[in-house]
Amino acid sequence: MNIIATIGDILSQKIEYLGGRSIADVIIFFVIIFISFIVAKIVRVNVRRSFKEKVPKTTLIAMEKIFYYGILFIGLVIALPYIGIKLSGLLVAGGILGIVIGFASQTVVSNFISGLFLLIEKPIKIGDGISVGDVSGVVKDIRILSTTIRTWDGIYVRVPNEKVFNSSIQNFVAHAARRFEYKIGIAYKDDADKAIKIIENLLEEHPLILKEPAPQIFVEELGESSVNLAIRIWAPSAHWFSVKTEMLWKIKVALEKEGIEIPFPQRVIWMADKKAS
Repeated sequence: MNIIATIGDILSQKIEYLGGRSIADVIIFFVIIFISFIVAKIVRVNVRRSFKEKVPKTTLIAMEKIFYYGILFIGLVIALPYIGIKLSGLLVAGGILGIVIGFASQTVVSNFISGLFLLIEKPIKIGDGISVGDVSGVVKDIRILSTTIRTWDGIYVRVPNEKVFNSSIQNFVAHAARRFEYKIGIAYKDDADKAIKIIENLLEEHPLILKEPAPQIFVEELGESSVNLAIRIWAPSAHWFSVKTEMLWKIKVALEKEGIEIPFPQRVIWMADKKAS
């Protein structure tokens, strides 16, 4: 009985532990840390499931870490006072350190925030053909701090996300179809209506030239040496370049086959009559 009474007295008294904290405080500290781990894991799994098909793998891993360690940090901040660690000193030191780091890492923070906005807004995605500033090519990777673009020449360029986000972005494949245009001149002696009909028939035969929006062919101007036709064609964005390069030569061959001339630049020079001396 004396032993049991002694144990009861010990448990009922406030034990001087970790700066005068009771066992209850210590238990609360570990409970908060444990709950923080559980919540962090649950959030991490949900972030992975929600964004798995929406963002690149590297970006997804970075997002998971941000949420996971962010929750653990918040839990630690909440739990520390229960074991006698005051946050006032830490906050002051952290504030000073934060100011120093802030000035030293403004660009990093700006790129990070811009990367988050790019993931939310989604103006581009991996595989898109784009133009950002003076860089044009195919997007190969979108990370938290930068975007990697393979130029049309096969050169890989790392562009900071701040520049991507603040620039005008031209996305060549965001729309399902893309238009391209030719300007072709025919001789004044030739029939423009006949030339238009020849081109129309040629375009109708191509499987990748869209019927809607329909191609447009019309006389755009009367030039110095030719009647100039404008030809506007829509094709799937994924194939527009190959169609563009293919059709220009086919139009040239078809017109010449039907006797339609594509003239060279010409000048008519009039010589004034010399006055008799």
